[in-house]
Amino acid sequence: MKILIIENEIYLAQSIATKLADLGHVCEISTSIRYTLEYKNYDVVLLSTNLNGQDFNHAIEAFKKIIIILMVSYVSNDTVSKPLSLGATDYILKPFMIGELIRKIEHYRDYEKLKLKVQSYDKYLEHQFAAIEKDQDVENIQLPIFISSSFQKYSDSFAFKYAKHTDNALFFISLADSYALKEIASMPNNILIYATDFQDIKKTDKKEFLDIIKDKQIIVCGTDKIQDIDYPVLNIKNEANIFEQSDILQIEEYVKYIIINYQTKFPDTELSKKLGISRKSLWEKRKRYGIEKKK
Repeated sequence: MKILIIENEIYLAQSIATKLADLGHVCEISTSIRYTLEYKNYDVVLLSTNLNGQDFNHAIEAFKKIIIILMVSYVSNDTVSKPLSLGATDYILKPFMIGELIRKIEHYRDYEKLKLKVQSYDKYLEHQFAAIEKDQDVENIQLPIFISSSFQKYSDSFAFKYAKHTDNALFFISLADSYALKEIASMPNNILIYATDFQDIKKTDKKEFLDIIKDKQIIVCGTDKIQDIDYPVLNIKNEANIFEQSDILQIEEYVKYIIINYQTKFPDTELSKKLGISRKSLWEKRKRYGIEKKK
């Protein structure tokens, strides 16, 4: 990592830089905030709060999008509370062990990576579920709940929408895995679980599974009809003629599916070409299927 050390005690700054360099980090030292604000290609800033009259808050404003560890001689509103509210990441009290400093840096580096990863996954899931036009009510849901849908994506959309609505992380597991029951049983009751593939659970394991989940916060989904259980079952029908699992569509059903789901992505000329039909045939099929062209 590239680390900027802003500290007017040169001996201390050099000592920190040497120890960090021994661990493979690249360090730069500055005794002045003024000459560092224009450079922002650092991974971490170690910022002293005792800079002989210099306002270190300017550095916090400049570098607040990266990790800022305050190096403080004493804890007060001016040295800790206010800087943290302005965007500093954390603080460490002088004198400190270099191991403790490294622990803080690595902790926040891992946190930033994890945060970016979660944001990327959230955006990807929103993109994947955007085409599913389902009015899924997650307001009055009582868990455990089972979802029956021949299209897996509907169940996925419901589970992630519920997790977002309740501000919970979602623990995923497939009931097709041999260790699934044991792992679910070991999970704390306050963890939100999303278990798929209920249709694949062994008949000999079904009763044990239903007993295990009675006090769990769990959403269970299957692609087959779910019956003969004492838990709520939500049936989500495939109203958009989307491909069913283990199903083969007739040619006309396939063409209808393509028109419904891709007419907003391609102009008629390109869509008819991909289907191997003329634009006139495409228009006639819309009329026959009662499909309104979306703009």
